[in-house]
Amino acid sequence: MTVLILTCRQDVTADMVIAKLHDRGVPLVRLDPADLPGEAALSAEYGHGDFYGHLSTDGRLLSMGALRSVWVRRPGDPAAHAEEPSQWLTAETEQALYGMLYSATARWMNHPCVSAQARCKPWQLSLAHRSGFAVPPTVITTFPRVARQFAAQYQDIVVKSASGPPPGDPPVALPTTRIPPDTDFSSVAAGPTLLQQYVPKVADIRLTAVGTRLFAARKRSVDGQVDGRYGDTGQPWRAADVPERIARSVRDYLNLAGLAYAAFDFAEDAEGLWWFLEGNQGGQFGFIELETGLPIAEAVAAWLAPPAREQG
Repeated sequence: MTVLILTCRQDVTADMVIAKLHDRGVPLVRLDPADLPGEAALSAEYGHGDFYGHLSTDGRLLSMGALRSVWVRRPGDPAAHAEEPSQWLTAETEQALYGMLYSATARWMNHPCVSAQARCKPWQLSLAHRSGFAVPPTVITTFPRVARQFAAQYQDIVVKSASGPPPGDPPVALPTTRIPPDTDFSSVAAGPTLLQQYVPKVADIRLTAVGTRLFAARKRSVDGQVDGRYGDTGQPWRAADVPERIARSVRDYLNLAGLAYAAFDFAEDAEGLWWFLEGNQGGQFGFIELETGLPIAEAVAAWLAPPAREQG
């Protein structure tokens, strides 16, 4: 049984997992959907109640009947590298590729339909509450009056993006920013604005969940630090234990969301409480493994690979 990895050609994190799969002797195919059509090709046939599908890339031919699992890592847009790319060709190629893959019986990390919902931050906050996490009070609004009331109630607040930085070349940095309660919120009417109570933290926590296996890393904060993703504080990431309460909530979150993988960000306060900030269904883990030695790539490979009895 074969593993299919959907990602771009330059992906060091995928390379780490591929090396582990090679160590296990697991057949794999790496595909960037941007190369289809062109360097890659496909064919799917539906008739008389049967389904046959094949995918060809880099000299490999993959039958859908031999597909064990699909890892959606960092795929490009379908047909992006075509000789004459267009939105229509991308839509047609996306239908063909993912429709064929959905027709197979493979397991997904993570299924694109599940990921589309999981990346929606307001839904993440709702799911985090249901899973038992501590979640800072939050509002997302286009009403300036509501924003002013929220700021007056909680005083120490931050503003953050719900969808991430806007696209740009070079990339645009958009860190979570602390703002005073007397901020002029009139511009909130121009677009949804996410405000959240600030959590005074002593450390950032990154917890990577791979199936049922959990890997936590902790990095001490420095005075004045708000967004641990930006700026070099000089503090290293170190492996950390996962409190049992957090482990239960993470597993509940994954089950409710239908996710096989997620990277969670928490803010740890002075009392040791982990506050939920985000659950990223496609979050990076390579930098954590390189700094801490946590065997995350091996865990991903183990989840993707067929059981040993099937390989033998």
